[in-house]
Amino acid sequence: MNPIGQRIVESVAPSTVYWYIRFLGKTMRLEHRNREALARARELGGTYLFAFWHSRLLMMIFAYPGDRGLVLQSRHRDSRMLARMTRRFGVGAVFGSTSRGGMTAVREVVRRLKGGYDVAVAPDGPRGPRRRAQPGIIAIARLSGKPIVPLAFSARPSARLTSWDRSLVPFPFGRGRFVYGEPIVVDRRADRDEQERHRVALEEELNRLTDLVDTEAGIPLIQPAPLDSEEGR
Repeated sequence: MNPIGQRIVESVAPSTVYWYIRFLGKTMRLEHRNREALARARELGGTYLFAFWHSRLLMMIFAYPGDRGLVLQSRHRDSRMLARMTRRFGVGAVFGSTSRGGMTAVREVVRRLKGGYDVAVAPDGPRGPRRRAQPGIIAIARLSGKPIVPLAFSARPSARLTSWDRSLVPFPFGRGRFVYGEPIVVDRRADRDEQERHRVALEEELNRLTDLVDTEAGIPLIQPAPLDSEEGR
Protein backbone atom coordinates (compact mmCIF):
# COMPACT_ATOMS: atom_id res chain seq x y z
CA MET A 1 0.00 0.00 0.00
CA ASN A 2 1.31 3.47 -0.85
CA PRO A 3 2.01 5.94 1.99
CA ILE A 4 -1.10 8.03 1.34
CA GLY A 5 -3.33 4.94 1.35
CA GLN A 6 -1.66 3.73 4.51
CA ARG A 7 -2.32 7.03 6.28
CA ILE A 8 -5.97 6.89 5.25
CA VAL A 9 -6.31 3.38 6.65
CA GLU A 10 -4.58 4.35 9.89
CA SER A 11 -6.90 7.32 10.36
CA VAL A 12 -10.15 5.53 9.49
CA ALA A 13 -9.68 1.97 10.80
CA PRO A 14 -9.59 2.68 14.58
CA SER A 15 -12.84 4.64 14.45
CA THR A 16 -14.54 2.04 12.25
CA VAL A 17 -13.54 -0.84 14.53
CA TYR A 18 -14.51 1.15 17.61
CA TRP A 19 -18.05 1.77 16.37
CA TYR A 20 -18.42 -1.82 15.19
CA ILE A 21 -17.44 -3.13 18.63
CA ARG A 22 -19.84 -0.66 20.26
CA PHE A 23 -22.60 -1.94 17.97
CA LEU A 24 -21.78 -5.54 18.87
CA GLY A 25 -21.93 -4.67 22.55
CA LYS A 26 -25.40 -3.13 22.11
CA THR A 27 -26.88 -5.92 19.99
CA MET A 28 -25.29 -9.16 21.19
CA ARG A 29 -26.36 -11.27 24.14
CA LEU A 30 -23.18 -11.77 26.13
CA GLU A 31 -22.75 -14.40 28.84
CA HIS A 32 -19.94 -14.43 31.40
CA ARG A 33 -19.21 -17.83 32.92
CA ASN A 34 -17.12 -18.20 36.08
CA ARG A 35 -16.43 -14.47 36.29
CA GLU A 36 -16.06 -15.06 40.02
CA ALA A 37 -12.50 -16.11 39.16
CA LEU A 38 -11.66 -12.41 38.90
CA ALA A 39 -12.60 -11.85 42.54
CA ARG A 40 -10.43 -14.80 43.53
CA ALA A 41 -7.54 -13.36 41.52
CA ARG A 42 -8.06 -10.00 43.21
CA GLU A 43 -7.83 -11.66 46.62
CA LEU A 44 -4.60 -13.41 45.61
CA GLY A 45 -2.71 -10.48 44.13
CA GLY A 46 -4.66 -7.24 44.27
CA THR A 47 -4.17 -6.82 40.53
CA TYR A 48 -3.96 -9.52 37.89
CA LEU A 49 -3.11 -10.47 34.32
CA PHE A 50 -5.72 -11.42 31.74
CA ALA A 51 -4.55 -14.02 29.21
CA PHE A 52 -6.41 -14.83 25.99
CA TRP A 53 -5.47 -15.85 22.48
CA HIS A 54 -4.83 -13.04 20.01
CA SER A 55 -7.69 -14.27 17.81
CA ARG A 56 -10.24 -13.29 20.50
CA LEU A 57 -8.95 -9.79 21.16
CA LEU A 58 -11.83 -7.97 19.41
CA MET A 59 -14.41 -8.51 22.16
CA MET A 60 -12.21 -8.47 25.25
CA ILE A 61 -13.26 -4.95 26.17
CA PHE A 62 -16.49 -6.55 27.42
CA ALA A 63 -14.71 -9.13 29.58
CA TYR A 64 -13.15 -6.66 32.01
CA PRO A 65 -15.39 -5.12 34.70
CA GLY A 66 -12.84 -2.69 36.14
CA ASP A 67 -11.65 0.80 35.22
CA ARG A 68 -7.87 0.39 35.58
CA GLY A 69 -7.04 -1.89 32.70
CA LEU A 70 -4.16 -1.83 30.22
CA VAL A 71 -3.37 -3.92 27.15
CA LEU A 72 0.13 -5.07 26.26
CA GLN A 73 0.66 -4.16 22.60
CA SER A 74 3.60 -4.33 20.24
CA ARG A 75 5.01 -1.32 18.41
CA HIS A 76 3.87 -2.72 15.09
CA ARG A 77 1.78 -0.34 12.96
CA ASP A 78 -1.36 -2.45 13.40
CA SER A 79 -0.95 -2.39 17.17
CA ARG A 80 -0.62 1.39 17.17
CA MET A 81 -3.98 1.56 15.40
CA LEU A 82 -5.39 -0.84 17.98
CA ALA A 83 -4.13 1.39 20.79
CA ARG A 84 -5.96 4.36 19.30
CA MET A 85 -9.15 2.31 19.30
CA THR A 86 -8.82 0.95 22.85
CA ARG A 87 -8.15 4.44 24.20
CA ARG A 88 -11.64 5.38 23.04
CA PHE A 89 -12.93 2.72 25.43
CA GLY A 90 -10.84 4.18 28.24
CA VAL A 91 -8.26 1.37 28.12
CA GLY A 92 -4.61 2.34 27.93
CA ALA A 93 -1.66 0.47 26.45
CA VAL A 94 1.74 -0.79 27.49
CA PHE A 95 3.96 -0.97 24.41
CA GLY A 96 6.46 -3.74 23.86
CA SER A 97 6.72 -7.43 23.06
CA THR A 98 7.41 -10.28 25.46
CA SER A 99 8.04 -12.70 22.58
CA ARG A 100 11.15 -10.98 21.20
CA GLY A 101 13.34 -11.07 24.26
CA GLY A 102 11.55 -7.93 25.41
CA MET A 103 12.63 -7.64 29.04
CA THR A 104 11.91 -3.91 28.86
CA ALA A 105 8.24 -4.71 28.22
CA VAL A 106 8.25 -7.30 31.01
CA ARG A 107 9.62 -4.79 33.51
CA GLU A 108 7.14 -2.13 32.42
CA VAL A 109 4.16 -4.49 32.81
CA VAL A 110 5.42 -5.53 36.24
CA ARG A 111 5.66 -1.86 37.20
CA ARG A 112 2.11 -1.18 36.04
CA LEU A 113 0.73 -4.22 37.87
CA LYS A 114 2.39 -3.11 41.08
CA GLY A 115 1.03 0.40 40.43
CA GLY A 116 -2.56 -0.81 40.61
CA TYR A 117 -3.37 -1.70 37.00
CA ASP A 118 -4.68 -4.96 35.59
CA VAL A 119 -2.97 -5.91 32.32
CA ALA A 120 -4.32 -7.93 29.40
CA VAL A 121 -1.84 -10.04 27.43
CA ALA A 122 -2.29 -12.20 24.34
CA PRO A 123 0.55 -14.68 24.96
CA ASP A 124 0.70 -15.79 21.31
CA GLY A 125 1.01 -12.21 20.11
CA PRO A 126 1.96 -10.09 18.44
CA ARG A 127 2.65 -12.36 15.44
CA GLY A 128 2.36 -15.97 16.57
CA PRO A 129 2.72 -18.87 16.36
CA ARG A 130 -1.03 -19.19 16.82
CA ARG A 131 -2.25 -20.51 20.19
CA ARG A 132 1.29 -21.09 21.47
CA ALA A 133 2.06 -19.26 24.71
CA GLN A 134 5.30 -17.31 24.76
CA PRO A 135 7.24 -17.33 28.06
CA GLY A 136 7.02 -13.58 28.69
CA ILE A 137 3.70 -13.71 30.53
CA ILE A 138 5.10 -16.32 32.93
CA ALA A 139 8.10 -14.07 33.63
CA ILE A 140 5.71 -11.19 34.36
CA ALA A 141 3.65 -13.32 36.75
CA ARG A 142 6.76 -14.54 38.56
CA LEU A 143 8.40 -11.13 38.94
CA SER A 144 5.20 -9.35 39.94
CA GLY A 145 3.66 -12.02 42.14
CA LYS A 146 0.36 -11.42 40.34
CA PRO A 147 -1.98 -14.21 39.16
CA ILE A 148 -2.92 -14.96 35.55
CA VAL A 149 -6.60 -15.39 34.71
CA PRO A 150 -7.06 -17.47 31.51
CA LEU A 151 -9.96 -16.27 29.38
CA ALA A 152 -11.73 -17.48 26.24
CA PHE A 153 -14.52 -16.11 24.06
CA SER A 154 -16.60 -17.36 21.18
CA ALA A 155 -19.73 -16.27 19.36
CA ARG A 156 -22.34 -17.38 16.90
CA PRO A 157 -22.83 -16.27 14.19
CA SER A 158 -19.29 -15.20 13.46
CA ALA A 159 -16.58 -15.31 10.80
CA ARG A 160 -12.86 -16.02 10.83
CA LEU A 161 -10.30 -13.86 9.11
CA THR A 162 -7.47 -15.39 7.09
CA SER A 163 -4.91 -13.68 9.34
CA TRP A 164 -2.14 -15.67 11.06
CA ASP A 165 -4.26 -16.03 14.21
CA ARG A 166 -7.57 -16.76 12.40
CA SER A 167 -9.25 -13.89 14.25
CA LEU A 168 -12.87 -14.40 15.23
CA VAL A 169 -15.27 -11.62 14.20
CA PRO A 170 -18.76 -11.85 15.74
CA PHE A 171 -21.85 -10.65 13.90
CA PRO A 172 -24.41 -8.28 15.41
CA PHE A 173 -27.50 -9.69 17.16
CA GLY A 174 -25.75 -12.98 17.92
CA ARG A 175 -24.71 -14.67 21.14
CA GLY A 176 -21.30 -14.52 22.74
CA ARG A 177 -19.80 -16.30 25.71
CA PHE A 178 -16.80 -15.52 27.88
CA VAL A 179 -15.36 -18.28 30.06
CA TYR A 180 -12.86 -17.45 32.81
CA GLY A 181 -10.38 -20.02 34.08
CA GLU A 182 -9.03 -20.27 37.59
CA PRO A 183 -6.12 -18.00 38.53
CA ILE A 184 -2.61 -19.32 37.90
CA VAL A 185 0.07 -18.23 40.37
CA VAL A 186 3.78 -18.51 39.57
CA ASP A 187 6.04 -18.66 42.60
CA ARG A 188 8.70 -15.95 42.68
CA ARG A 189 11.31 -18.67 43.31
CA ALA A 190 10.25 -20.77 40.32
CA ASP A 191 13.23 -22.07 38.34
CA ARG A 192 13.26 -22.44 34.55
CA ASP A 193 11.75 -25.90 34.58
CA GLU A 194 8.89 -24.83 36.80
CA GLN A 195 8.29 -21.72 34.69
CA GLU A 196 8.12 -23.91 31.61
CA ARG A 197 5.56 -26.14 33.33
CA HIS A 198 3.45 -23.07 34.05
CA ARG A 199 3.79 -21.90 30.43
CA VAL A 200 2.60 -25.28 29.14
CA ALA A 201 -0.22 -25.36 31.69
CA LEU A 202 -1.41 -21.89 30.62
CA GLU A 203 -1.23 -22.84 26.94
CA GLU A 204 -3.20 -26.02 27.53
CA GLU A 205 -5.83 -24.24 29.63
CA LEU A 206 -6.32 -21.49 27.07
CA ASN A 207 -6.67 -24.07 24.31
CA ARG A 208 -9.11 -26.10 26.41
CA LEU A 209 -11.29 -23.09 27.21
CA THR A 210 -11.19 -21.81 23.64
CA ASP A 211 -12.15 -25.19 22.18
CA LEU A 212 -14.91 -25.45 24.79
CA VAL A 213 -16.59 -22.17 23.87
CA ASP A 214 -16.12 -22.78 20.13
CA THR A 215 -17.74 -26.21 20.49
CA GLU A 216 -20.62 -24.73 22.48
CA ALA A 217 -21.04 -22.05 19.81
CA GLY A 218 -21.13 -24.75 17.15
CA ILE A 219 -18.27 -23.34 15.09
CA PRO A 220 -15.28 -25.28 13.69
CA LEU A 221 -12.22 -25.55 15.91
CA ILE A 222 -8.92 -23.99 14.86
CA GLN A 223 -5.87 -26.00 15.80
CA PRO A 224 -2.74 -24.48 17.35
CA ALA A 225 0.15 -23.88 14.98
CA PRO A 226 2.72 -26.69 14.85
CA LEU A 227 5.35 -26.42 17.59
CA ASP A 228 8.07 -25.54 15.08
CA SER A 229 5.87 -23.08 13.16
CA GLU A 230 7.09 -19.61 12.25
CA GLU A 231 3.64 -18.64 10.98
CA GLY A 232 2.90 -14.94 11.27
CA ARG A 233 6.46 -13.99 12.15
